[in-house]
Amino acid sequence: MQPLKCASFFAGVGGIDLGFKTAGFETIYANEFDAYPAKTFELNFPSIHVDVRDINSVKAEEIPDFDVMLAGFPCQAFSIAGYRKGFDDEKGRGELFFQLVRILEAKKPRIAFFENVKNLVGHDNGNTFRVICEQLDLLGYKYTYQVLNAMNYGNVAQNRERIYIVAFRDEADYEKFHWPLSVPLTNSVRDIIDFTNPVDAKYYYTAGKYKGDIYEQLVSAMKDDDKKNPAIYQWRRKYVRQNKSGVVPTLTANQGEGGHNVCLIHTDDNKIRKMTPRECFNTQGFPKDFKLPDDMSDARLYKQAGNSVCVSVISRIAEKVKEAVK
Repeated sequence: MQPLKCASFFAGVGGIDLGFKTAGFETIYANEFDAYPAKTFELNFPSIHVDVRDINSVKAEEIPDFDVMLAGFPCQAFSIAGYRKGFDDEKGRGELFFQLVRILEAKKPRIAFFENVKNLVGHDNGNTFRVICEQLDLLGYKYTYQVLNAMNYGNVAQNRERIYIVAFRDEADYEKFHWPLSVPLTNSVRDIIDFTNPVDAKYYYTAGKYKGDIYEQLVSAMKDDDKKNPAIYQWRRKYVRQNKSGVVPTLTANQGEGGHNVCLIHTDDNKIRKMTPRECFNTQGFPKDFKLPDDMSDARLYKQAGNSVCVSVISRIAEKVKEAVK
């Protein structure tokens, strides 16, 4: 069969697209309002010129016909880490879902795939999610959803729970779809983080480099002796948090900027440093050949990694979608 054509909204750096690409789908259109992740997207999908307009300004007739809608619509309004305002978010991020509904109604694609934070289900006592489901019902889509953790379904050493929604226009496709089963976690943090080889000096914490006694606190707290499966640490503004689960904690958009939630490691040669942007993309299951712009700040790359998706989980779901529609 010919590859099903995808249109990607809130596309970010293309993590969802990459997962579907590995399963044999083809992205023909992408919309991303932020020019920085759009640049990273184009670097890895050179045939796509990302539409960087506000989705409110994009008319359905301007979008080429497509079979699959891909959308990791903004999750800040629903995130536990945010203010949990949902559809009442003053920046309008919660309401952006209704722009997807507008495009779905006009284009009527065969499949729609959504990714969001786990908290979407429980937000506002379930009312936010109920509205989303009602909209899909009104459009005639049959849908199913699951909360999946990257370390259980993507074989990636990151504790990342996200909700995935798959909606089908045709009931026959919906009946044949099955979610992927969990897989053993055989990869460790050493598969995504280089504890042995040196990296750029800017990532290291050293005495006197930062104000206050941050370095001294880190040295005192970071005494992990498990070299086979090292712990990952975080500087939490005023204290050091040790993650003993053997995986990287959930990456966030403010990851690595030197403040709250920055992930730190204790290297094999007894030094303390931040995870690099490349290691953060590794933690999201991106392949080693995924290109990062060399003229973009680390802060922007950390944000892009934290805002993205676990590619290996997406790929496994996409394979199941392909099986259902064969």
